[in-house]
Amino acid sequence: MTLNIRKDAIVENFFGVDVADPYRWLEDEDLSDTKKWTAYQNEITREFLDNQLQRKRIKNKLIELYDYEKYSTPKKMGDYYYFFKNDGLQNQPVYYRGKSLEEEFEVVLNPNLLNSEGTAAITEIAFNQEGTMIAYAISYNGSDWQDVKIKNLETGEDYPEVLKWCKFSSFAWSEDSTGFFYNRYPDPSTMGPTEDSYYNRVYWHRVNTSQIEDKLIYEESNRKERLFYPIGSDDNKYLILNVNNGTEPINEIYYKCLAESNSFVPLIEKINAYFTYLGNDNSIFYFETNENAPKGKIISVDLSKPERKNWKEILPEGEDAISFTKIVNGKFVVCTMHNACYRLNIYEKDGSFISNFSLPDLITISEVTGKSTSSEMLVGYVSFLQPLQIVKYDFISQSMSDIFVKKNDYSSESYETLQVFYPSKDGTKVPMFLTFKKGIKLNQENPVLLYGYGGYNASMTPSFSPSIRLWIEQGGIYAVANIRGGGEYGEEWHQAAIFEKRQNSYDDFIAAAEWLIKENYTQPSKIAIMGGSNGGLLVGVCITQRPELFGAALCLVPVTDMLRFHRFTVGRFWTTEFGNAEENEKDFKFLYKYSPLHNVKEGVKYPPTLISTADTDDRVVPMHAKKFAATMQEAQSGDNPILLRVENNAGHGLGKPLSKLIEEETDFYTFLFKELKITLREN
Repeated sequence: MTLNIRKDAIVENFFGVDVADPYRWLEDEDLSDTKKWTAYQNEITREFLDNQLQRKRIKNKLIELYDYEKYSTPKKMGDYYYFFKNDGLQNQPVYYRGKSLEEEFEVVLNPNLLNSEGTAAITEIAFNQEGTMIAYAISYNGSDWQDVKIKNLETGEDYPEVLKWCKFSSFAWSEDSTGFFYNRYPDPSTMGPTEDSYYNRVYWHRVNTSQIEDKLIYEESNRKERLFYPIGSDDNKYLILNVNNGTEPINEIYYKCLAESNSFVPLIEKINAYFTYLGNDNSIFYFETNENAPKGKIISVDLSKPERKNWKEILPEGEDAISFTKIVNGKFVVCTMHNACYRLNIYEKDGSFISNFSLPDLITISEVTGKSTSSEMLVGYVSFLQPLQIVKYDFISQSMSDIFVKKNDYSSESYETLQVFYPSKDGTKVPMFLTFKKGIKLNQENPVLLYGYGGYNASMTPSFSPSIRLWIEQGGIYAVANIRGGGEYGEEWHQAAIFEKRQNSYDDFIAAAEWLIKENYTQPSKIAIMGGSNGGLLVGVCITQRPELFGAALCLVPVTDMLRFHRFTVGRFWTTEFGNAEENEKDFKFLYKYSPLHNVKEGVKYPPTLISTADTDDRVVPMHAKKFAATMQEAQSGDNPILLRVENNAGHGLGKPLSKLIEEETDFYTFLFKELKITLREN
């Protein structure tokens, strides 16, 4: 099958610069030409991948590696422990409960029964105070839009109403459990085509009533871009609003006393920092913040004298960045990052140190659960070599025990994780994790899969994946570079790669590849790079800036059009990270300079590249991947493939069923094994 590729003579002027956009028609998913082109791309991609003799063996190996019991960290509510569990190869994990962590468990929610494709995922669960009711959110086909239902945990029955138009929503139950406060958007059918992610509002919903009857609690109609997340205080006396403008780590805090009819009062506003509510003792509110503390600190604010001069610093900024804090057993449980690895410390409410929590090195603490009044907490942690491990800690006996100890066949004896530090272009020291088989030879012959993200204050800490296990079992090195733009060293590390400083992220990632070559781990033809979403942008930039440096690229659900991203779905949230090329000439200049779509050059030999997207991705819309693929295919010199993989009935990755995940990873690793000339062998 061949297809004549349509090109339109569209040229847009940005501050005196003419920018061609010949594939703008690919932004319209409903256009006949777009559908034909997409079908053609999937056909040639499927032909390429399905003809690889190793594909079936790779898939079978991934199925084998994924087939083990997987748990989430349990949460104690009322008389029960609640947790997700996947028996092995279920599309979605099932939500269970038990009165102990050793007995037989009963099913609370089984999303696998919601549709036959396994694409319905439980994305949020909010309990009432007694643990007798939950509001739970369901995402279909990976969409950020969610339906919210309510279940009575005593009867096991759902109430009849379904709440619509929820996206990035939170829920705050009333003390009497008659209902909850939540935030949502207006019905998209009542809004303009580009307005469906504006006008976030807070509502009160009474259980067992129609959503039509919900009472509007708060809105700011003159500031349509604002987001409001309701939070109930520990003592149920106050309703707190976390107010922000998108993805930037800056917010404001409003509150109101629920016993009074007064409106919300700004408690913290117009400060260039974030404030995370931790809990309260009557009128004393506790917050984690990076206000004048880029690595984070804990403060208290007294509602009776809320002026900034009266704020008290409880735990000052330390050498390591705070990842998150919880109040458990009346104490601060503080998770920090030391060179992108997690540590856990416990403090009294006055900030005095109690103890370190003993855990292995080179891990990520994925979750800590426990109430402010409970005498126990549960901690989940993971490494590059082991799936989630869970421990229970008793504050009274100061004892710790492992739970859900199951055989997973993931021996780590033959493998190791090493942390190295390398210089970036400007001399900045950047950490990087390397995971591989012990006894590796530094002979430049090792295939490397280099992963990065570098944005939104997100930290790339140790994680476990069966597909990465496949990679290292086959002699590959898995490298994760903690490039600037992330939060590994606090807000300063993030701020070092936003707006006009964005190139620092890309320089850091390129320097990681150069260091691996210099230290004889590998050579350019054996380096594959991978990243998704903002990490897909990273990959797109690096292969257009340094195409000769890489042997293959996985550019997954990427942002590639840096001049128009803000026009689609939630893209407007990202302007606080990237800038806005249409409104600001300064922003246009630096965005245009690195935008992957606009820096593809005719006649360049680009590395073999597999670009992925999904047809119902409503976060990073498919046009980014499609326009980039079309542009690269036209410009490519030589025989290296530029392929586009479009997943059907899937979104940005949220709640992706395991069967789709295995198919997707089978394609990714089939591509990498082919292009890096790796032969799958039995271990």
